Amino acid sequence: MLSNTLLMALREIQRNVLRSGLTVLGIIIGVAAVIVIVTLGAGTTRQVGSEISKMGSNMITLVPGGDMRMGGASGAAPPFLAADVEALRRELVGVSAIAPYAQRMDQVIVGNENRRVNIVGTVAEISVVRNWKVTDGRLFTLSEERSGKAVCIIGATIRKEMMAGMEPLGATVRVGKLSCEVIGVLEPKGQAMFGGDQDATVVLPIRTYQRRIVGNDRIAQILISGADSADLSDLKLQITQVMRERRNIAAGERSNFSVIDMTEVAGVMQTTIGVMTTFLSAIAGVSLLVGGIGIMNIMLVSVTERTREIGIRLAIGATEREVMLQFLVEAAMLSAGGGLLGITLGLIGAASIAPAINVPFVFQTSTVVQAFLFSAAVGVIFGFMPARRAARLNPIEALRHE
Repeated sequence: MLSNTLLMALREIQRNVLRSGLTVLGIIIGVAAVIVIVTLGAGTTRQVGSEISKMGSNMITLVPGGDMRMGGASGAAPPFLAADVEALRRELVGVSAIAPYAQRMDQVIVGNENRRVNIVGTVAEISVVRNWKVTDGRLFTLSEERSGKAVCIIGATIRKEMMAGMEPLGATVRVGKLSCEVIGVLEPKGQAMFGGDQDATVVLPIRTYQRRIVGNDRIAQILISGADSADLSDLKLQITQVMRERRNIAAGERSNFSVIDMTEVAGVMQTTIGVMTTFLSAIAGVSLLVGGIGIMNIMLVSVTERTREIGIRLAIGATEREVMLQFLVEAAMLSAGGGLLGITLGLIGAASIAPAINVPFVFQTSTVVQAFLFSAAVGVIFGFMPARRAARLNPIEALRHE
């Protein structure tokens, strides 16, 4: 019986292909939009995790200013100094590396090539803290860091676009008014998640950066990498205690610095992405509601057009249940077909958009299955009233219908 009902429903849909297609357009658009949004949201979440892992999942960032979530110094809070870094190295337990970190945009000139790039001042321990690796050459030596020698490490973009055909090691690069010798090339890191080329970077020893680039001894951030076995919450408490003592902050007084755990940052970002994905999916889901109303409307029209046919079926012995089932199956087939087409278009759209916004394409079977089942459910829900109306027709009145 069910097979006959399916065949009859398919025949009725094929009889009015254009009308059926226009009817499920809302379902197609709604499902496609939800698939695109959820898939890109999953890709963005994975990308955030990947970016955080590249920076070091056990990294803690110390920045001036209270109640700050992510980098950047507060103008009202005093910056850090080299003595703060030394105090942390001396007093903290469970630390694998500590690196002062400061940066600014400045002009870099190599021969006839010049461009504004990110200039970073730090120490060799940054390779541990931020997982920065040198593919050619070496990192700074301790004597170079202490003396503020004019040496630098360049990013892959500087090598590729400004030093094409040149041997970078030993070459001279001008950073602002400073000429420095290239001693190393960083491993390519690619585009940052929110834009910007991470490889368009020149790294200088922190004292060279302070004396020759910015002209002061301020340190914008201190990056701390916990040992593999270290408890980050305990390490954060140690950092807070040391810095409050050094800054003479009384008990009960608000700290003028922030200790940021990268795992917390990742959690906040992923939660935010999840909320935005859910919100946008809900907006896109309105199209499913519109599509459901369209299905209900066209099924009511279909009941009116086929009143005589329904009367004949009821007169020759068809039950109300069989008539209702026929129209429910038609509505479900319409919406499920629209859902399948929407899923296909959504996946194609997500696969096309993901590379453009620099996030991975993440295929989620559960999302696809849920989208299909939801689209079919929309057909059943909105097709119920027309199906019940058809089942409750009076056979005699239906046969008289013209």
